Amino acid sequence: MTDVASPSQAASGPRPPVIVLVETQMGENIGAAARAMANFGLRELRLVKPRDGWPNDKARAAASRGDAIIDEVRLFDRLEDAIADLELVFATTARPHDIAKEVESPAVAAHSLMQAARDGAATGLVFGREKWGLTSDEVGLCDRIVTIPVDPVFASLNIAQAVLVNAYEWRRQVVGDPSWTPFGEKERSPQASKGDVLSFFDHLEGALDQVEFFRPAAKRQLMVRNLRQIFQKARLSEQEVRTLRGVIAALERRPTRLDQARAELEAKLREGDAT
Repeated sequence: MTDVASPSQAASGPRPPVIVLVETQMGENIGAAARAMANFGLRELRLVKPRDGWPNDKARAAASRGDAIIDEVRLFDRLEDAIADLELVFATTARPHDIAKEVESPAVAAHSLMQAARDGAATGLVFGREKWGLTSDEVGLCDRIVTIPVDPVFASLNIAQAVLVNAYEWRRQVVGDPSWTPFGEKERSPQASKGDVLSFFDHLEGALDQVEFFRPAAKRQLMVRNLRQIFQKARLSEQEVRTLRGVIAALERRPTRLDQARAELEAKLREGDAT
């Protein structure tokens, strides 16, 4: 193993997964992968026997502003050594391998990586050669498989594209963590408690009962269930619940058609009495 430089560690927050490229043939692909990593907050790149050696001017040129990643690349002669210090490793492959391993989408894999990172584990994603990916033995060294659900008619992805998709899904996990929101901002409102949401449902359904929304009555339970499901999928924040309840309260203050009809009838009756 040749260690070019020791990667800098993030000052705080979950450690991003290490990206490992195995026997990459083109320096441009290494640079483009580094650029994708930089876009989404990944910092540590390891190379296993790159075909054209290292350092590589074409890789640096393609990295654009990913120079910091290129500067800290680590070189290894074997995949075993490149992942030896990692505790959860995903092999990226679209080819079927006769290996009994869990297969996850990039989104699910990113969630698994984030959970492991929060527990203090070092994690990684391994990418194979441009022409034929990873061998079955290399996949066997990893814990799980991540597969991008591409169109089988044209399933070939450039390595940098595959890195970008997985890095993007990692970033989505990061942004969902209040301690890692963009620009250091905290979430403006925490997620609403189940009690707050149920109180909102009671308020909404009571208001809809007042205007006889649930018709026919025999279908009320089904309609309530469908209505609740719409809002449950939204994972409402405390602020959103308060806003929605304010909307309902405002609508409740407006006279309904029944109220208007009753008022008109009472007015006519008063006119009749007056005459």
